[in-house]
Amino acid sequence: MKISNYLIAVFIIATVSGCSSRVDYGDAREVETVNENFGSSDVQSITTKMVDSMLTFPPVVAITANERPIIFVDRIKNKTTEHIDTESITDSISNQLLRSGKFRFIDMTKVEAVKKQLNYQNNSAMVNPSTAIKFGRQVGAEYMLYGNLSSIIKQTDDTRDVYYKMTMKLMELETGLVEWSDEKEIRKTKTKTLFGQ
Repeated sequence: MKISNYLIAVFIIATVSGCSSRVDYGDAREVETVNENFGSSDVQSITTKMVDSMLTFPPVVAITANERPIIFVDRIKNKTTEHIDTESITDSISNQLLRSGKFRFIDMTKVEAVKKQLNYQNNSAMVNPSTAIKFGRQVGAEYMLYGNLSSIIKQTDDTRDVYYKMTMKLMELETGLVEWSDEKEIRKTKTKTLFGQ
């Protein structure tokens, strides 16, 4: 009886310890290869390519030589079949361009919040009129940065091939002229192993 209780206790301990898990910190810049879906490595690759391309394109270099043009970034459109947080890509590109010191940005995602605050300052009778920010003094954007992320998926019994393409453009708002455009392509292939993984 004591031996069977001992064996049960050993089995329970082994089972519990075998089910434990561990979390480790990794390098956020390391290539991520968990699966063939769009991931953090792809965001970093796209962001680096687009920012470097835009900042070194001769007409953009000329535009930013003596001034910091004002840009707004339209959220990147996800034309893939995956759920991809394109706002994260948009934010990364905006952050890198802003930190380059070459551009100034208008955050179009906060227009309603700004209108609400200005309305409060000017119409609530709770803010000293001499310190209230007046309507109609914001600066308009000169350029719009926008883009699309698309994908093509091909699959056989043992291979899945995913092709991603990110396209971005910089448009001058006054003329409608596109001053810069580029694209980044990524291909990922997953092949089943002998054990079907």
